[in-house]
Amino acid sequence: TYRRCQSTGYQNLDAVLTGGGWPLGNTVEMLSDGYGLGSMGVFLPLMKKLADRKQWYAFINAPCTPYAPLLEARGIPNEHVLLVHPETKEEILWSIEQAIKHNTCCTVFAWLGNHRYSYAELRKLQLAATEHDNLVVLFRPLQAENEHAPACLRLKVTGYRELEIVKQRGGKQQIRVNLPAVDDLPDQPQLWELPLNTRQPQLITLAYP
Repeated sequence: TYRRCQSTGYQNLDAVLTGGGWPLGNTVEMLSDGYGLGSMGVFLPLMKKLADRKQWYAFINAPCTPYAPLLEARGIPNEHVLLVHPETKEEILWSIEQAIKHNTCCTVFAWLGNHRYSYAELRKLQLAATEHDNLVVLFRPLQAENEHAPACLRLKVTGYRELEIVKQRGGKQQIRVNLPAVDDLPDQPQLWELPLNTRQPQLITLAYP
């Protein structure tokens, strides 16, 4: 079990997660191809819930800029979005650790890119995360799935609105979860519909149902 969990905002996902939601004070890994854009929407309900903390939402090494109208529609204050653009692997790790340790960010979303990371490097982030009750998500490519990782929860994007639990502490694994449209908020941008501004727009292709 975990010290503290918060509902994901999706009942069928909560039902299969240890503690009934996102584990705070730990690292979570999200594995996907491309930039992991389709997986970002699953965190929006918790981001809204954490807005009362009036802390930063840190986006470290994000491939794109979060879409401001979507965040506003979901009740997430844009003025609390913090964008960090490290240039090297070492700067990525340092930025993540600082964002965690200073406890000024209620969420830390970090894209690790295609760099190779040792278990010890990832373990250092996991240990830092245990000091506070914040959500720390590391986005990694699919090829990292077979690497040993200290994250307490590892998820993989397997399709449109579909996630697979690759690893979770104290719970079932290799479970696929479909997130139905009924859980979306009416008259608002929906779960996977996350249009983004990017410095290299030619690299991003977004599909809508």
